[in-house]
Amino acid sequence: MDTEALIKRLSENAKPTQPLANPWLRALAWLAISVPCLMAVIVLFSPRADLGAKLIEARFLIEQSAALATAFTAAIAAFASTIPGYDKKYLILPVVPLAAWLATLGIGCFVDLSHSGFHLTVFHADWFCLPGIVMVGALPGLAIVFMLRRGAPLSPASSTMLGGLAAAALGDFGLRFFHPEDTGLLVLVWQFGSVFLLSVLSAWIGRHVLNWKSKIEANKEEMLAR
Repeated sequence: MDTEALIKRLSENAKPTQPLANPWLRALAWLAISVPCLMAVIVLFSPRADLGAKLIEARFLIEQSAALATAFTAAIAAFASTIPGYDKKYLILPVVPLAAWLATLGIGCFVDLSHSGFHLTVFHADWFCLPGIVMVGALPGLAIVFMLRRGAPLSPASSTMLGGLAAAALGDFGLRFFHPEDTGLLVLVWQFGSVFLLSVLSAWIGRHVLNWKSKIEANKEEMLAR
């Protein structure tokens, strides 16, 4: 096909593109999609028997607030990373809530150990944590990947790592409403450890789910559909 004819055809079919919304607004939209999914899973598995007592326990509320803040700020950073020319300061947004989350879990471990002593501390393998977090965070994870693919895959590994952190942190947030195993050491090792593992895995698969090739193919399909 003649180059000039191709350019003319493309210009005739081209439609104005709408810029992506502010990363903060997109993160709020993602939460609006994800929270009902979390609530459905919690209802499906039945809320933990001591939930009423937990909701007035300062330690539980602080840990959950830190997890939710980590999810929200990681989502903001992930969405910002797909905008050309974005401010790199966005990438450090999750650092403070993530550090606060880790610190609160560490303090919880110290409190538990000081009360019972290490040799009396109940610690066992909790194999439900990883699949539980994956299950709760699955739909939020799919939603954030779909939303990230609308942007430019400038740094796929970073974008999907932050997206994975957001979904995993939100998954752990939801898990604790129905999974009663939440002593300090168990949460730190099995739940926070699972969030870390899922974030690393998300970074690894970033180049497969978020890349320029997939973006170009999606644009081609959209052009053909017109």
